[in-house]
Amino acid sequence: MARKKSKSKSASFMVFNVNYEDGMVTSNRRVPNELLDQSLGDSLQDLAQTAIQSQDNEIAQRSGQRRAKIKSITLA
Repeated sequence: MARKKSKSKSASFMVFNVNYEDGMVTSNRRVPNELLDQSLGDSLQDLAQTAIQSQDNEIAQRSGQRRAKIKSITLA
């Protein structure tokens, strides 16, 4: 007997491309939508940068290697 396919959930994140000051580029960085709440007047870019910096800091703690500062962020 065949099973019903479950409905796919809508994307609960946005995807960004990040350029770092040392020339490194990372693509398709996911940021949860709940971190991108613009109701307080902050721009989407500022909120995304804060979230991605937080992700980078967490990765740096685990790996022991710091990333360069973020130069720019674009919506993918």
